[in-house]
Amino acid sequence: MTRVRRGYTARRRRTKIRLFASTFRGAHSRLTRTTIQQKMRALVSSHRDRGRQKRNFRRLWITRINAVIRENKVFYSYSKFINNLYKRQLLLNRKILAQIAISNKNCLYTISKKIIK
Repeated sequence: MTRVRRGYTARRRRTKIRLFASTFRGAHSRLTRTTIQQKMRALVSSHRDRGRQKRNFRRLWITRINAVIRENKVFYSYSKFINNLYKRQLLLNRKILAQIAISNKNCLYTISKKIIK
């Protein structure tokens, strides 16, 4: 049986992994086995935290909208405001409403008055 020189393929694979892990500290960036483990761990964390980030931003938007609504006592609660938005079929998502609440409170008040009428 002929001898197979595997250096090229293996080296290319390890180099690819090392480039991914170049910012890791210590053995996590130098040793192949630990680098592979850290790469898997990093990818799992990034996948999980993308969902978490969406959740956190939605909570932030809801909090901002609720604060502005209660400040002027247009509605007593955020839930009633959103419920009336859906009843009137106004297509404004929470991100846009939160931006309006921060930048231009008067605009949010006019929207809420339109909903009441």
